[in-house]
Amino acid sequence: MITEGIVSFCNLKETEKYNGQDTGKYSIVVIMEQEASDKLVAEGVKIKEYKNQPQRKFTTVYEHFPVIDEDDKPTSKNIPYGSKVRIKWKPSDPHPTYGTIPYIQKIRVLELADIGGGADDEEDF
Repeated sequence: MITEGIVSFCNLKETEKYNGQDTGKYSIVVIMEQEASDKLVAEGVKIKEYKNQPQRKFTTVYEHFPVIDEDDKPTSKNIPYGSKVRIKWKPSDPHPTYGTIPYIQKIRVLELADIGGGADDEEDF
């Protein structure tokens, strides 16, 4: 399965921490268009909404998974907020409470968000 979205949270360089505890999982949360959300729901994946926009977390416990750019070249796992990505994922077996979990297989960065910074930006502050 493939899903496109805009990065909300990215924990791909190191495992995610929750309440001071290491979850042992790498994760990325993306905001999606309704059509992409509907496809996930059809697969049994549960979707959350934030500010009336569907979003979903994708995870993996494996450290070595490809993150590539549009030219199929490896790129940083530190993907900034607002970047557009395409996630290739594999569904888990359905769980009665949690639904189907989307596990990351590969991530393609389609548009890298401008994270700003630098001396010139200080003048606009």
